[in-house]
Amino acid sequence: MTLTLFLFYLSAAIALGSTALALTRANAAHALIFLIVSLLAIAVLFFFLGAPFAAALEIVIYAGAIMVLFVFVVMMLNLSEGSREQERAMLDFSQWWLPGLLTAILLAELVYVLTAIDSESTVRAVMPKEVGLSLFGPYVLGVELASMLLLAGLVGAYHLGHHFLRRNRGRSE
Repeated sequence: MTLTLFLFYLSAAIALGSTALALTRANAAHALIFLIVSLLAIAVLFFFLGAPFAAALEIVIYAGAIMVLFVFVVMMLNLSEGSREQERAMLDFSQWWLPGLLTAILLAELVYVLTAIDSESTVRAVMPKEVGLSLFGPYVLGVELASMLLLAGLVGAYHLGHHFLRRNRGRSE
């Protein structure tokens, strides 16, 4: 087995393992950290498959923007009396070593992939122009349906939030 194939399977194992850990954690912040590790592992898999654009989107959009938003929301909603003690416990090394180790392995794999790209590879890189032509060519219906679904979610979230704010404003007055 070549080193590249081994690293591909290692990334896949990290993605599966960290996803399983994300599903089994009782603490929402810990689950989100393992989910970020899983998304980073999937980005490494995209690099191995010759889709650097998809890998970059995976990192920037999912692991970056959306997951950071989830972490901030979870931390903002943790307003209980014991939240300070819980935050101190989360900063303990015993809570962070496993996600840190998995992320370090993925970083080492990513550095290897980016430095060891050979010109004789049978995998062809997919360029952003090809992705755009595919999304707005044969897959335009799927893109439009996804945009309508996101718009419906946005309108629903606004409606629920507006209703919640209006109801709570009446109680405080």
